[in-house]
Amino acid sequence: MTIRTILVDDEPLAIQGLELRLQVHDDVEIIAKCQNGREAISAIKTHKPDLVFLDIQMPGFDGFSVVQGLMEVEPPLFVFVTAYSDHALRAFEAQAVDYLMKPVEEARLADTLDRVRQRLSEKSSVNEAEKLKEALAEHAPEAAAEIVDGGEGPTANRFEKLINVKDRGQIFRVDVDTIEIVEAAGDYMCIKTADNTLILRETMKDLEKRLDPRRFQRVHRSTIVNLDQVRQVKPHTNGECFLVLDSGAQVKVSRSYRDVVARFVH
Repeated sequence: MTIRTILVDDEPLAIQGLELRLQVHDDVEIIAKCQNGREAISAIKTHKPDLVFLDIQMPGFDGFSVVQGLMEVEPPLFVFVTAYSDHALRAFEAQAVDYLMKPVEEARLADTLDRVRQRLSEKSSVNEAEKLKEALAEHAPEAAAEIVDGGEGPTANRFEKLINVKDRGQIFRVDVDTIEIVEAAGDYMCIKTADNTLILRETMKDLEKRLDPRRFQRVHRSTIVNLDQVRQVKPHTNGECFLVLDSGAQVKVSRSYRDVVARFVH
């Protein structure tokens, strides 16, 4: 798969440096280079790239203004590139895949591109699954209904079995089956297993797309639970309750998500 890419930076040397580092990645094709935000918006709408490396500090339209200017179209994946680390929080709030500091390090860039490939692969799988469901709905409505009702189908295979988590300078491969709880902490996720807690830099919205919703459900605005790990439901006051997990951990279910508990009541 070729990653059609646009580079945006008001400094020509910065574009040249990034272009040089991207040359070693054979699947990256640079289709346009822009020196300001207005050029970037026009080029993105025209070329519909997969990925945009976007400088934040630019005269006129800055990087965040570019993202905002594309709200009416399906946006590409964005990687923000800047010399100022204090923009990191806003970058992840803007749903950026990653945030790179200048000068861009080759190893860090390689990690970022791995995340991009994973996102694009997931997006492709979802699109193909949607096309299949549309075709089934038209030509074989009974089969389509089976998939919607949760039958095993092509969509079941797109959810991840292992999640790579870079934490404390190490990469951990976490078996999804062992995850008990996922808790949001700002723009980071705390992934808890029975014997470990790891920090993943990703939004809850994006992580939910990677987990099978038949097993992983929100029980609170900032908490996801692996339903396979639930061993007991303990009623609480005001319509709330606690889920007791295999490890003994207890998780409160807020009233807004009490329909999740209905899965355990027969």
